[in-house]
Amino acid sequence: MDNSSSYTPPKIWSANKENGGRFASINRPTAGATHEKELPVGRHPLQLYSLGTPNGVKVTVMLEELLAAGHTGAEYDAWLIRINEGEQFGSGFVSVNPNSKIPALLDRSAATPIRVFESGAILIHLAEKFGAFLPTDAARRAECLSWLFWQMGSAPFLGGGFGHFYAYAPTKIEYAIDRYAMEVKRQLDVLDQRLAQSPYLAGDEYTIADMAVWPWYGTLVKGQLYEAGEFLQVQTYTNVLRWANQIAQRPAAQRGRMVNRTFGEPARQLHERHDASDFDSKTQDKSKV
Repeated sequence: MDNSSSYTPPKIWSANKENGGRFASINRPTAGATHEKELPVGRHPLQLYSLGTPNGVKVTVMLEELLAAGHTGAEYDAWLIRINEGEQFGSGFVSVNPNSKIPALLDRSAATPIRVFESGAILIHLAEKFGAFLPTDAARRAECLSWLFWQMGSAPFLGGGFGHFYAYAPTKIEYAIDRYAMEVKRQLDVLDQRLAQSPYLAGDEYTIADMAVWPWYGTLVKGQLYEAGEFLQVQTYTNVLRWANQIAQRPAAQRGRMVNRTFGEPARQLHERHDASDFDSKTQDKSKV
């Protein structure tokens, strides 16, 4: 591993596992299945294969919000995919998501199952399927989708950029951390200015835009992501913090954040969800959500 400032890229790149850091065992430059493994299927129309990372939480919050709003057809089974163990490279998972990333959804409510991958696509699929959390008015719908896709484009700078180099990279690189910290703070300022104008990202209504952004930037401003709250001075983004706390008080958001969660306090983890009663044995501390 060459950490010097005089590093020159080789003429032809090749993978070097010594540079992989914490995720070296699952990172590779090729796609496709590495082993045969079928996915389990439960009794509900919607089968979710995921993990309680911010991208996974988007979808479980949406499903719990749909159920809370009375959409009984949104009942789902949430199966745990342990990405650190490479389960996303099993043949069954790859058949649902060829990109081998969580979350992945199999909608079995019709005669021919529909696969949906990428969290933003899943949110839109569910919103259109149930006619909820996505405005129908053209202007408000455009605003909602704009913020949804803002998140899809911005979060890689937060996660794969800042989060990786600040929290996970095998060596601390000042330039990389400074570069991505500046971008994350710019993104927080974008959100803060928007949320000074309206209670939610798309306006007065809580939508899939909020469900997409909250697991990333809501947890960040509450000091729960990468332990970087003090470093980024997140408490200064008061409008984002107000919005984050408001969503955190929603029972459906609290439940959604527990599903497929494998870290933190055991009482706030629900590794798999197959029925609403699965939450009964769990306690939820609203001050920590």
